[in-house]
Amino acid sequence: MTDMSERKRPDNPAGEQELPGTTQTRRTGTTKRGGGDPATRGRTTIADGVVEKIAGLAARDVLGVHAMGSGLSRTFGAVRDRVPGGTKSVSRGVKAEVGEVQTALDLEIVVEYGVSIADVARDVRENVIAAVERMTGLEVVEVNIAVSDVKLPDEEDEEPESRLQ
Repeated sequence: MTDMSERKRPDNPAGEQELPGTTQTRRTGTTKRGGGDPATRGRTTIADGVVEKIAGLAARDVLGVHAMGSGLSRTFGAVRDRVPGGTKSVSRGVKAEVGEVQTALDLEIVVEYGVSIADVARDVRENVIAAVERMTGLEVVEVNIAVSDVKLPDEEDEEPESRLQ
């Protein structure tokens, strides 16, 4: 009686068959189509506006940031926001230059009176870099911040009053 566990097993890996009368083998399993990892097939491009929106939202999340943009751009933006069908511009005060793997940002902010401008700028820089790098995979090489104004406690916002009650 022959023990089944001692039978000689073929040297060919699973999925290969030896062709009769030759020393060649043929794969009978499935073959991969295309080349390499599917995640590396093709190119992804990210528009400047996408990075600007991400940076604008991240900057607004920082305590001490009152608004984004210069006084004139905020005034025009406020009017545009009130137009029916108009959308709020989250990228106001943000300019991005996007390359293939890196991006650079310029932000213009208005800070609240009484906060440390250096601390707010540092926090904005950290928050913007973290958000942009996490969401886009781009390396943020610089975030330049210009503080264009300070919001005083008794100062009214520059947004025009709505005529509708």
